[in-house]
Amino acid sequence: MIQPWWPLAGLAVIQFGDAAMCLKPVGFIRACLQDVGFPRRYWRLLPVLKTAAAAGLVVGIWAPPLAVLTTAALVVYFLIAITMHIRARDFGRNLFLNATGMLILCAAALIFTLDRG
Repeated sequence: MIQPWWPLAGLAVIQFGDAAMCLKPVGFIRACLQDVGFPRRYWRLLPVLKTAAAAGLVVGIWAPPLAVLTTAALVVYFLIAITMHIRARDFGRNLFLNATGMLILCAAALIFTLDRG
């Protein structure tokens, strides 16, 4: 078991909340997806991916290899998100606060997990 467990649990709560907001994308998420040109036909996959990430983080508390895999996947996800923002020339809040902030949190969780796992 990874100790302390709360960093992974906290990131799981964030991912689950994000998944819930993506079910029927709230305004700022809808605008973000449109701004970066993310195809609407894939929007319905986001809640599934984010719920799976939340579950992987929770289970990863007791299965460190899963925690490493999940946090690494989240780092890749947010690197792709940042790339999409840059490519779309979306240099506002969505890039600097949301995507970059989440990348930093996920990278910290990955480093924490590698150290504790």
